[in-house]
Amino acid sequence: MQSKHELKALAGNMIYLKPVATSDLPDEVREDAGSLETVFAVHNTEGEQVALVANEAIAADLAAQNDMQVVSVH
Repeated sequence: MQSKHELKALAGNMIYLKPVATSDLPDEVREDAGSLETVFAVHNTEGEQVALVANEAIAADLAAQNDMQVVSVH
C-alpha cells in the first residue's frame, strides 16, 4: 500500500485527457481544428487545461517527452 505522499507524487506525473467536440469550442479554436470533429483537452493534476491536441497519440507523445503518463477521462 502506498502512502498519501507517494500517491500525490505519482499523480504529479500524470496528465488527463478528455475528448471535446469541436462544436463546443470557441470559433477561433474551431477554425484551427479544421475538419476534426473531436479534439482532446490535456489537463494537469490540478484540473487546468494545458493543451488541445488532435488525437491521443499526440497526447501520449507529449506525455512521454515530459516523463508523464496519460490517463483518459470519459
